[in-house]
Amino acid sequence: MRSGSFMSFPSVPPFEDGCQLIRGPGRPFKRECPGKLVKMLFFTFLMAGLVIGTIFVSHMSEYYPAGSTFLSNSLSLCRDNLNSYIEPVQWVNPESWLRGLSIHHNMSDEELLWLASMAPQREGVPIQRVPKIAFMFLTRGPLPLAPLWERFFGGNQGLFSIYVHTHPNYKLDMPTSSVFYRRQIPSKEAQWGDVTMCDAERRLLANALLDFSNERFVLLSETCIPLHPFPIIYNYLILANESFIGAFDDPGPYGRGRYNPQMAPLITVEAWRKGSQWFELKRNLAVELVSDTLYYPKFKDFCIPGCYVDEHYFPTFLSIEFGPQLANRSVTSVDWSRGGAHPAMFGGGDITEAFLTNIREQRDCLYNGQPGSICFLFARKFSPSTLEPLVQLAPKFLDTVGSVDLRQR
Repeated sequence: MRSGSFMSFPSVPPFEDGCQLIRGPGRPFKRECPGKLVKMLFFTFLMAGLVIGTIFVSHMSEYYPAGSTFLSNSLSLCRDNLNSYIEPVQWVNPESWLRGLSIHHNMSDEELLWLASMAPQREGVPIQRVPKIAFMFLTRGPLPLAPLWERFFGGNQGLFSIYVHTHPNYKLDMPTSSVFYRRQIPSKEAQWGDVTMCDAERRLLANALLDFSNERFVLLSETCIPLHPFPIIYNYLILANESFIGAFDDPGPYGRGRYNPQMAPLITVEAWRKGSQWFELKRNLAVELVSDTLYYPKFKDFCIPGCYVDEHYFPTFLSIEFGPQLANRSVTSVDWSRGGAHPAMFGGGDITEAFLTNIREQRDCLYNGQPGSICFLFARKFSPSTLEPLVQLAPKFLDTVGSVDLRQR
């Protein structure tokens, strides 16, 4: 045989089962069954697939109710930090999503503001619901007038939400029966006249925005009191066309005198506004305030004492971008008649029926474009010593009258 040629070895014809006797160079005959091997491999993979599929379906059924489609199941399951599962029904079920996320979280301010800035672009709500008012309390610590507020809120569950921002080292200890129980949000220190005060206000708004049922947002302090029964205040705010925040041009040293030219050209001195920090807002404007990354840095960098961010940021930003949506007045009454940098603080001796009636009946305002029969819904500043006389007079000014309008919105 020539060098480099190949020697072939005959094979025995196949048996009936498809096997053959095959011999290689220098080797004995060997029985090989390629078809049988393929069948065994196919069977092995088939059984493994059935076992894995059974385990997968059994595992998924622990997380999702019967009747869920495979597509929604596969899209919904998320893994958090590789060791804990998030049950995604709250994200895909509109009713669960509208109920909102827990206020007891460990999000940073940046994460919180980002999440709260999300807003539906489609009009309407896919389920029936009752709009709520978010009552946001900005306080150093305790709520000395809480018993009065408990009476105000009583019997109106489902129409309001409560959020309390305190000093971070203070724990609001309320009984389980209280409307304030577990309503303290993750807080940071806020100092009067400092940008941290506005940070706290935006933190309150962001937490309240996590509940999609909240339609109106009221900022209050521990010294505030309600002036009318809950149904009146509820209807007043839910049916209002505008948001209640003061935004006026003060040409004096405490208005334009606080303007910093370094804010131009974004903010001009002509657009500079002043107003009370105790605001009330519709949901769309609350979303805008937590979403703003254009105006807020200007105030943070250039509105420094004696420029007070909480008196200028909200009024200036909202009047520039959304002026027609503002009533340009507050619904919280304060008394500046005694002079000084702060409004008057009332004590127990000030509280009489005539005193409260005088505040309640101030009517120099417009409501939805018409002369208002009510101008102020709340009042401040009331010291802890006012609690007892206020509770005694509560039947005369907080008794429930009328009915609440529960129209779907």
